[in-house]
Amino acid sequence: MSKKICILNGSPRPTGNTKELIKRFTKGAEAAGHEVTCFDLQKMDIHGCLGCCKGGKDEACPCVQKDDMTQIYPAYRNADVVVLASPMYYWGISGQLKSAFDRLFAVAELTPNYENPKKDCVLLMAAEGNTESNFAPVRAFYEGLTSHLGWKNIGVVYAGGNMDIGDILSKSEQLEEAEKLGNSIS
Repeated sequence: MSKKICILNGSPRPTGNTKELIKRFTKGAEAAGHEVTCFDLQKMDIHGCLGCCKGGKDEACPCVQKDDMTQIYPAYRNADVVVLASPMYYWGISGQLKSAFDRLFAVAELTPNYENPKKDCVLLMAAEGNTESNFAPVRAFYEGLTSHLGWKNIGVVYAGGNMDIGDILSKSEQLEEAEKLGNSIS
């Protein structure tokens, strides 16, 4: 059965290592018959969450702020799978991804009990460091996030050893892992 996949690309580099992971993941997902939509957050005008808790009044645009999140909300609501893609910044996700993800709370505000829509989730992350301890803070964040949202983690690719643009191109095993993950979605 074909799934709708929404990728939130938190990388500021349009041709960086995270984007290469996304390309290979997308290749695998599309080969399996899935529909993929990718949002390059760096190119979008997305403001940080105001914490106003005044969203949820308009299904078409649930947040009170009117910016490029209006493009993401429909794809997010219709998605079966949400992919969080980011370079590692100070042992976490990028600010671009965090800002966009925080704004998804407005969708939860559409329901009386602030229930988030149930999704499957994937994490794609490129990083300079390549050790278990390097990825531990991100792993804790991601596992906590999916647990609290009630989302199902269907895969993670931690691609370490990638600092400069294009470093990942010499690491075929990391790119193959991303493609296999995309292809394995069912």
